[in-house]
Amino acid sequence: MSAELVDDETSKARFVIYAHNATYDKLHQVATLGLTAAAMGKDVTVVLLFWTIKKLAEGRLNDLDFPPEYADQAPEVARLIRERKVPLISDMFKEAKQVGHFKLVACSAGLEYMDVNAQAVADRVDEVMGLPAILAACTGAETTLFI
Repeated sequence: MSAELVDDETSKARFVIYAHNATYDKLHQVATLGLTAAAMGKDVTVVLLFWTIKKLAEGRLNDLDFPPEYADQAPEVARLIRERKVPLISDMFKEAKQVGHFKLVACSAGLEYMDVNAQAVADRVDEVMGLPAILAACTGAETTLFI
């Protein structure tokens, strides 16, 4: 590999999102921010933690669920999302991989804490990693978000 290629890869701006909250509104932000950053040429890593791991394993990533404090508004917002054909979260993740460098990572400890079958998640992410490896891989990111 040429030094020029290595320099190009290491100079790409890294964008990390730690995704902890799994309600639709939070996951939608993870997906839209990740997709946009990938389309802008950033090296995007989305780290799935606790509830996002559980929801992914259960195949409910696209569920239109909202925080309890917005329960009275949730049916109307869900209707508008369906009516306006807002892309599915899973589709935005797929598109992000097509337009740029986008990686989904699950924290291995989260699998244990959430009593999730490792294979159910491993088949849906790019990698399952321990927290030390995740932190090492995300060191020096230009942007780091916790959602």
